[in-house]
Amino acid sequence: MRIFASLLVAALLLAGASAADEPPARPDVIAAHGVSAFGDLHYPPDFEHFEYVNPDAPKGGTYSSRGTGASRTFDSLNPYILKGEPAQGMNLVFDTLMTRAFDEPDAVYGLLAYRIEYPEDRSWAEFFLRPEARFADGSPVTAADVVFSLNAIKDKGAPRFKILFEDVASAEALDEHVVRFEFADGKPTRDLPMLVGAALPIFAASYFADRDFADSSLEAPLTSGPYKVGEVEPGRRITYERRDDYWGWDLNVNRGRFNFGTVVYEYFKDDTAAFEAFKSGAFVLHEEFFSKLWATAYDFPAITQGWVKRDELPDGSPSGMQGYWLNTRRAQFSDPRVREALTLAFDFEWSNKTLFYGLYTRTDSFFEGSNLQADGEPSPGELALLEPLAEHLPASALGPAYVPPATDGSGRNRANLRDASRLLDEAGWIVGEDGMRRNAEGAMLTVEFLDDSPAFERITGPFVQNLRKIGVDASTRTIDAAQYQSRIETFDYDATVARFSLSLTPGTELRAFFSSRSADQPSSFNLSGVANSAVDALVESAIAARNREELTTAARALDRALRSLHLWVPQWHKGEHTIAYWDMFGRPAIKPPYDRSIIETWWIDAEREAALREARGL
Repeated sequence: MRIFASLLVAALLLAGASAADEPPARPDVIAAHGVSAFGDLHYPPDFEHFEYVNPDAPKGGTYSSRGTGASRTFDSLNPYILKGEPAQGMNLVFDTLMTRAFDEPDAVYGLLAYRIEYPEDRSWAEFFLRPEARFADGSPVTAADVVFSLNAIKDKGAPRFKILFEDVASAEALDEHVVRFEFADGKPTRDLPMLVGAALPIFAASYFADRDFADSSLEAPLTSGPYKVGEVEPGRRITYERRDDYWGWDLNVNRGRFNFGTVVYEYFKDDTAAFEAFKSGAFVLHEEFFSKLWATAYDFPAITQGWVKRDELPDGSPSGMQGYWLNTRRAQFSDPRVREALTLAFDFEWSNKTLFYGLYTRTDSFFEGSNLQADGEPSPGELALLEPLAEHLPASALGPAYVPPATDGSGRNRANLRDASRLLDEAGWIVGEDGMRRNAEGAMLTVEFLDDSPAFERITGPFVQNLRKIGVDASTRTIDAAQYQSRIETFDYDATVARFSLSLTPGTELRAFFSSRSADQPSSFNLSGVANSAVDALVESAIAARNREELTTAARALDRALRSLHLWVPQWHKGEHTIAYWDMFGRPAIKPPYDRSIIETWWIDAEREAALREARGL
């Protein structure tokens, strides 16, 4: 369903200004209270709140969890630049023009802006700001601030953000409360209104009048969001405080959200230390990512006494692409046969049975857990996209989607190791007298798995042993978090473990992961360094899809191409969040399907918290 201006007069009531103050409807221009990729909106203009919140949720109390992220530390409060390691949770302090609904695949609704207007071809978009929107110092949020924000990101932001917004040609303040974005000619525009609406943080131009946006800083910025930065202990702890004076508490998109009075992230260098801290109550909610711990370690006293609860929250979003990412910028990984051979040496079934207690499923796809995942033979539509690009792809891209062969889980992965050895022979890596493989120039085939934690050693260790059986000089290296992050950002690794998750309507973010333009951009998400013209074309086909059917076809074709290139050794996934928490929370009756939504929608239950404190003698 498309939302046209003639149907949306009621939407203007969300503005804080009367309908009489609104600009007149323009022919062939869509005016709406929200926008989605293909025009469908679940919530009407006069909706009172999202269905997955409790609008009467009590406010206050403290939520705390472990600070996560690639670096396991932080020294910056600007997550949008290349310098420094940003603190987790800074999204809580920034408002955007619009905000996501987590029960829809891609819809966004008005936050700083109450209204959006755009033509049918989405070649531009105008946002109408709420006059009551304020920064924390009481100054108004204006169109000039929006213009400054886009320019700051495009000029001085981290490369991954520059790539994200590269098709946004310009922003112009038409007046104090109306900002117009022009999108680049000839580029797909389907997702760009949502991108500038919900992914562009709005900065205060006045704050940066005498500060360089590109400089890393631990000074709390001037922002307009529901929280402000509180206590900061670099590398150890950061606290966010709920703002009583936040301008937007009465908006329909905010009712029942952000109920905690304080949000705290505690940082730990070591996973074991973090888990022990949670068991003692140093923080109150923990998402468990280690199957062995989930299966064996949750028998501590606070569990048996009922003070700590465990739960599995269903996750309807794509399961993500987790694996050992192989750096194809390195010469030894330039041949896809080598990369496929490494995949054959990883015995997932043995790992799942022996190490993971059978809790996981093997990941095959870059769109795992969604209908965008390729399966079996390509459809006629997929072939129509793939065949003109065939010369730039392995022949297997036009056949059945690649699935790593399974083993019997016994640990005797002989058939797969024989196939891996054959592929390495074909690629010119021959076993010498010392049992190690070398190419015609005498260079040894090496692969070093880089990590910043020993937690994966029990998984990577057996993988390394299998690789050494077929003559690969494989090893692991664990380094400190800061050094690890620096090496990841500069692509100084052979292979590393990472998990990324794409949206249900993937668009411009695909460039950050898979396009040639991101392959050599420092800090980009293109860990494998894929720079392939066929992949580039398929990425653009997905971005340009005019409806969900076209998107599905393009994404599946892209999935086939990526899988045929063997850019990673895929690992595993599960369809839920495994969490443990001290029994002090209330939560809505409905969990949104596409987000965990704990910080956004849960609250502290005062009676439960008091009972817990009494039971613990606190």
